[in-house]
This record gives sequence, C-alpha cells and structure tokens, in this order.
Amino acid sequence: MKFFKLTIALFISLLFITEAHSAPTPTKQQIEQLKKLPKSQQEVLAKRYGFDLDALELNSNNSNQSVNENTSTVMPRSSANNEKTAELLDPEAKFKPKSEELELFGYELFSGQPTTFAPSENALVPDDYIVGPGDSFSINLYGKEFSSEEVIVNREGFLVLQNLSPVNVSGLKYQEVVELIKLKIEQEIIGVKAFISMGKTRSIRIMVLGEAYMPGAYTVPSLSSITHALFVSGGISKIGSLRHIQLKRGGKVVSELDLYDLLIKGDSSGDVILKPGDVVFVPPVGKQVSIKGAVKRPAIFELEKNETINDLVAMAGGYAANANSRKTVIERYTKDSFKTVLPLDNSLQENIQLKSGDVLTIPTSSEAFNNSVTLLGAVTYPGNYAWSEGKKVKDLFSSLKSDLLPTADFDYALILREINEKADIEVYQFSLIDAYNNDPKSNLTLEADDVVVVFSRYQSKTEEENALKSLALTEEQLAHQRRVQLWDEFERQEFYKFVNLGDELSEEQKLSGSLSDNAAENADNITKLLSTQEEELDEFEYAVFSRKKLLNPIIAKLNQQSSHKNKIKVFGIRGEVKYEGLYPLPVNATVNKAVIAAGGLNEASYLGRAEITRFTNNENIEHVSVDLSDALDISKADSYDIQSKDSISVYPIPNWQNDLRVKIAGEVKFPGVYSIRKGEDLTSVIKRAGGFTKFAYPEGAVFTRQAIREKEQRQIDKLSQDLRRSVASQSFTKSITQSNLNYADMDNLISDLANIKSVGRLVIDLPAIEMGVVDLTLQDNDALYIPRENNNISVVGEVNFSTSHLYDSRLTVEDYINRSGGFKAGADEGRLYIIKASGMVVVPDQGSWFAVANNETLSPGDTIVVPLDTDQIDNLTLWSTATQIIYQMGVAVAAISSL
Repeated sequence: MKFFKLTIALFISLLFITEAHSAPTPTKQQIEQLKKLPKSQQEVLAKRYGFDLDALELNSNNSNQSVNENTSTVMPRSSANNEKTAELLDPEAKFKPKSEELELFGYELFSGQPTTFAPSENALVPDDYIVGPGDSFSINLYGKEFSSEEVIVNREGFLVLQNLSPVNVSGLKYQEVVELIKLKIEQEIIGVKAFISMGKTRSIRIMVLGEAYMPGAYTVPSLSSITHALFVSGGISKIGSLRHIQLKRGGKVVSELDLYDLLIKGDSSGDVILKPGDVVFVPPVGKQVSIKGAVKRPAIFELEKNETINDLVAMAGGYAANANSRKTVIERYTKDSFKTVLPLDNSLQENIQLKSGDVLTIPTSSEAFNNSVTLLGAVTYPGNYAWSEGKKVKDLFSSLKSDLLPTADFDYALILREINEKADIEVYQFSLIDAYNNDPKSNLTLEADDVVVVFSRYQSKTEEENALKSLALTEEQLAHQRRVQLWDEFERQEFYKFVNLGDELSEEQKLSGSLSDNAAENADNITKLLSTQEEELDEFEYAVFSRKKLLNPIIAKLNQQSSHKNKIKVFGIRGEVKYEGLYPLPVNATVNKAVIAAGGLNEASYLGRAEITRFTNNENIEHVSVDLSDALDISKADSYDIQSKDSISVYPIPNWQNDLRVKIAGEVKFPGVYSIRKGEDLTSVIKRAGGFTKFAYPEGAVFTRQAIREKEQRQIDKLSQDLRRSVASQSFTKSITQSNLNYADMDNLISDLANIKSVGRLVIDLPAIEMGVVDLTLQDNDALYIPRENNNISVVGEVNFSTSHLYDSRLTVEDYINRSGGFKAGADEGRLYIIKASGMVVVPDQGSWFAVANNETLSPGDTIVVPLDTDQIDNLTLWSTATQIIYQMGVAVAAISSL
C-alpha cells in the first residue's frame, strides 16, 4: 500500500502540473504511462483523481476522428454514412445488436441531391426530334463549291443560310429539316451538294412536380428524357411512386414511366424525350410490400393491384439457393392494431392477395447435413462424407499413409455421437491402426451425423515442426502441411457447430480456439480437480491438432450437458504419461484406454502399481490401487474400467533418475560435462575432473545453479514491475520534479533492470569444500567455473572512471578509489561495499575503513562497488535495491564471462 501511495504521488508530479483544486488534464505521456499499469490500478487512480478512463481513450483518438469528419461526404440516402454518424454520436452503437433493415427498392438510384447529369452533346439525334429556336446545324457544301458553316435557328424559327433565302424549320422533325435544306441548296446552287448534321441542341424548360426530392422548374438539354429530369431534381422522395411517373403535356398525361421496367428488366421504352413545357409528375407511392430472408434482393417493393407473390419473388431476384420456400410466412397488420402471421403454402400463392405493409419472410434451410459423417483433425482431406447403413471407420480411409497427415496419432482417435434430441453427445475411442486392420473393437460401425476426430501425436508446435524436419515428405505432403492452418479454422467451426457452443462463442473466440467465459471457467475447475499439471504453453504454442486444442470444446460440451443425474463424463490422468490432463470419458472406458489417450507411458513409469482416485455416490473419495501391467494387458484390460471424474496417477519407478549432468569449466585438468548420480557431491566431481591445475584460483570460483537462477529472475522481474509502478504512482506528486533525476533517467534505469538476466550464483568456499570441511551436494545443470589467478582489483559504480587496477598489497580501498578518479557527485560513500572474488560481500568498518590495511580487506580479484545515493530521488527505497542488483549482477556476469 505504501508503494501504491508513492506511485500515485509520483505520477501526478511527473505528468500533471495542476492546481490542487482542479481536475488533472492528462497528456499523451501520462496516458501511455497509465496504460502500463493493471486495469484495477488504473481505475483506482482515475477514481481518486477525478478523470474518466473512457474519456482518456476518446481524447487520444480525437485527431483521427477529426480527420475523418473533415474528409467525409455526407449523402442523405447513404445508410453506411448514417451508421458512421450514429457511431460518432454513440460510440457504443457498433456493439449493439442491429436489426435487419430493408431498403426501399430503386430509390438508391438517386443520390438525394440535384445533379448536373445531362445527355451527351454527341448523342445521336433521333429522326423524330422536333427542331426549334436555339438548335444549331452544321452545313458542309461540296462539289462546285466548298464551304462549312454553323447555323442556329433564330427565335422566329428560321434557319438563315448564306447566299440563300431563310427557311422556316420550327416544329419540323430533324429528318424533315435535313431533307428540306438539301433540296433547297441543290435547287438554288447548281453543281453543289450538301452534308447536314445536328450541332448543339437547345435547352428547354420543364417542371418536375409531385413527390420529387426537390420539385421545381429546371432547364435541361432538349434531348433529355424523364429519367434525366428526375436526376436533375434529386430523384424521388421516399413517399413517391416509382411505378407511375407521369409525363404531362398540355394538361394531359401523354406517357407513364414504370421505373421497375428499367431497373429490373432493362426496358427503357417508357423513358420518352421531353419537350418544352413538359411536366414530370411523381404521384404518391402505392401498395408497398416487404420481402426478406432467403431471396437474392431483399427490399421493400411497390406492387400493382394485379401482382402476386410470385411477381414479388421475381422482383427480389428469385429464391436464394438455401431458401426454404415451404415455410414462407406473411406478417400482416390487422384491424385490431395487432400483427398476425399467415402461413403460406405454395399451392395458395396465386390466391393470396398481398396488402400494403405486408412482410413476406422466406426462411433459410438448415445448414446441417443429412446422412453424412464428418472427418476432422490430422487428416489429408477433412470434411463431410456420405454415410450409409453399415458403414465403418475403415471405410473412411483408403490408405492410412495417404489419408492421414504425417503427424497423425494412429493410436488415439474419437467418435462423437449425438444421443438425443437435445444434441447431447457420447464419446467412442478407437485406434486408427487397429480399425484399418479390422479389429472389431476399433473398426466401429458409424451412424449418421457422427464426427470422427483424429489427433496429432504432438502437443506443441515446436515438437511437431522438429519431427517434420526429420521426415522425408513429398511435395504433396508439404502442401498439405501448409494448408493445415486453413483446415484448423474450418474444423474448429465444425466442432463448435456440432457441440452446440456456437452461441456461447464470439467470432474472435472461435478463431482463437478459446472457450466462452463460462465454459472455460467450468472446464478449468474440473481440470484443477482432476489434474495437477501446470500449463507451460501459451494457446498459440500448441500444435493445430493437439489434444489440448481439439479436446477443449468436447470437454466444454460434456460439462454443458452434465446435471445432477447425469455426471460429467471426463477423467484425469497425471504422472508418468506423455500428456497429462483432462480427457473425455469414452464408452466402455478402461485404464488402458486412458493411458493411450494420454499418449502412452513415459520411460520412468512404474508398472507394478498405479492409483485411481474416485468419487463415490455419496461424494466420498476412495483410492483404488491397480496393477498397471495387468491393466495394460489386452486380455485383462476390460477388467480395469474407469468411471466419471476418476483421476489416475501413474508413478515413477522408485529411485528413478534421468541423466543428471553438471559442467566443470576453467582451471581443472579435464573440464567438461559430467553425468552424476543422485546425492553426489562437488568434491567427487572435481576429483573425476583431475583436480585443479597449477594456475587455478579456487578462491574466485563461480558456482551457478538453475533453481537459484530462476528464483533470482522472478525477483528481478517483480522488482522491475514494482519499481515501474512506484514511479508511475509518484508522478502524482511534485516530489519527483524536485529530484536530480528526471523521468527519462528513471525510465532508463528501470529498463536496465528489466533487461538483466539472472546468473544464479551460489557463493561457496571452494578450498573448504575441497578439503572436506564443507559438503556441497550437486543438482542437475549445476556449473562450476575455476578461474585463473586474477591479480587485479576492479572499481565500479559511482566513480569518475570505472576500471581495474593491478593488485598491490600496500594500497587501501581509498587508494583504489582515488586512482579511479574519486567519487561522483551522486555516490553514496557511506554504503560502499566489496564483492570478494568468491562472491561474498564485505562491508568495511564505517568508522575507519579508509585506514584498513588491504591485506585484511582486499584480495586479488575483488571488486569495490560505490553505489548510487538513492536519497537524491526522494528516498524511494526500491531504487537502492535496484542499483545494488544492477552492480552485483554486472560483477557476477563479468566473473563468468568466459564460461
């Protein structure tokens, strides 16, 4: 708690400079530092100092949001942009469940904004185009004379040609004007012919009225049609009809456009050319019916009176491939202000009249396979296979070599079988090799919808990869291995579908292979109960088809279907087996099957005795001893059955030991690695190594031990975390800003500490051990380094020049410090200490150590350490510990650098 309070004070001082009564305003540096703390401590700090963690995250993303807001274009009818706007207003909107919202069909054709869209000036002019004032013609003469000119029809409707009398063309069709001009030129200019084409067309004034998006008067090119007018006015409003767009001329309806003909059939015959003064009128929408579900184009459609359900389905693009049309239903509003559901039979579709507001729903067919068997795991061709009566496991494989991956386990595979309408499962265990050899106990008869799971014989990816490197795989097998990751995703999804865990798992959890929170918690509780194995691998380190990954969803399903009357069908096995852990209990389970499930016995397993811990009916625990050799005997195996929640312990052979090794290096006659027996001491191994050479310096020997190294590393890691937490906490006070070390210096020191690797040195008196005064029993992976005689004294720490000096018995500690440039300003002279060559630490007499004779304190190979004065950084006691570790570890590493 003391460190936590210091952390709070230090964090405020470093990252906030605010008045006492005002709430702190976090900076970017503060947010980054705060993120390094555990979530619970972040919440405590936020609550105590009055800032909102969610607000901090939002503020850190403000710059990105502002860029998006400035560069986005909001279109009124874009549902995607509406969703973005909703998310900006409500950041949690994207996490809320979204209902299926149908769009009005056809309205997305228009952007909702008036557009300058117009027909191309180079478009072909139809022969029946009516010429009027403002149109221009290009007239080219050839023959006796050659000339070219552009002539515009004037306001009176006359076309004035050079050297010819005016021609009245207003109201004539385009083709009539061309023939008239040609005839006039040929009659009045002998020997000259003319080529005539349309130049620029005139603009006309029209009106778009009714339920247009922006009704009004518009000027459009004379070649514009009804659709052009709609685009110019922004389209049709949500209450406008797409089926009955009227073209009025002189107060009468001269044409009617059904946009569905254009959108669905591509028929543009109703899209006629406009004339000056025309009115495009959009009436209100008629009967609207929704269609959703398994159709290709779900939407809200406008129907005519005589159009049927079949017409509506055709408008929606027809049924999707997975449609179940026999279960189609109609939702309809009734007169009593309620909705009702009408079942729809295919034979009645022609007779049922749809009403406005009806919703037609076509459900999808089931994704479940009928009469199939699913093959998953370490197989060459996973997937669904046809099932027929009497089909057996062997029938799934033509060849074990070609149909299984090189990593497949031939001894352990499972069949998952549904046993009731609730989709509860039971598990059958079999051996692939025995099934292929027609062993009736393994070549089981399959039933419809069975799932066959084949496991890898390796648990970790590293083991699997190393094994594959040693195999001579074909190119085809190598290609299969590269596709394993893709199969992993497919097969895991099939697993979750089969065991009905899909609703409990998010998509991210499905892909990562993790269980839902509840299922995982329950499975963990069972694992702790039945197994003492500690997890050593992270989730991503397990092989794709390892027991760990493939069994997790099966165990979760078994746990899910268990009840007071139906005990969970699992068992645990630990001890001298390859893969300790929790396993599904198969039908007719025996100790032999349990050992096979765990990958078999280790070399050290004791066959004379194993023990089963069992929960009895009255919830008592009993221990059953079994003869493991009999339990594994095929002829006797059936007599050793196991029950739900049994825990099997396989013990090692008494006094069994693996190859224990120690390393002797340096100044011995025969350095190297030596195998040892349990209880062997260091003196014995030194004698086996031939003893010391004449150059050996036993007083400076360095002895390291694996257990000590691991313990030291845990302490260093914990200290680094505590120190970082304390620095972050103290930034909430002003004390750190008054110290001589700034935040960067502190952060560097913490980083140095975090990067330190422990040595695991055990301080020993080797001369005493050699003479038999002290006994040191060796352990596996111990190491001893005997250096040459080291005739120097090292000075490290807070001195001006850290270096080594030649040992001189006449010199004192003070002399060596002076030769290293003296103390730095930040040195803590009162805490100076000496690390002896043996690793022992000596603290000189505080009152007179400068006067101590060197032959009483210093020896060749010693190191004088001048620590940092930690009082300069607000008496933070962790700094003292940290600096001492850094110095001592540095000395230790230097001492064994030649190991």
